[in-house]
Amino acid sequence: MADRLTIYYKPTCSKCRAALNILNESGQEFERIDYYRSPLTVTALRDLVQKLAIPVRGLLRQDEPLARGTDSMDDEALLQLMADHPDLIQRPIVVRGAKAVLGRPPENIKRFLD
Repeated sequence: MADRLTIYYKPTCSKCRAALNILNESGQEFERIDYYRSPLTVTALRDLVQKLAIPVRGLLRQDEPLARGTDSMDDEALLQLMADHPDLIQRPIVVRGAKAVLGRPPENIKRFLD
């Protein structure tokens, strides 16, 4: 049996809504985690970074005002900042087993599901 899909999302995010549509249309079962209602811990963020196979800074939404001045922060400080301020986390994130993908653009999810 295939690993279950999980999407980490923000309900008001247009890319997240597009990702949910893709997952719904796929016919596959998946779990939804609104990380504003169920905040991600530093440990959970570290796990997502590993599954995404990106540097910690790759999970940071650089265009957010809170991201200004983070250039000198180390990975642990960035993870803590993202845990404290979920708007700083790239979204949506879709996970299956030991792998994950950022849904920016949402078409990344279609390739991930194939």
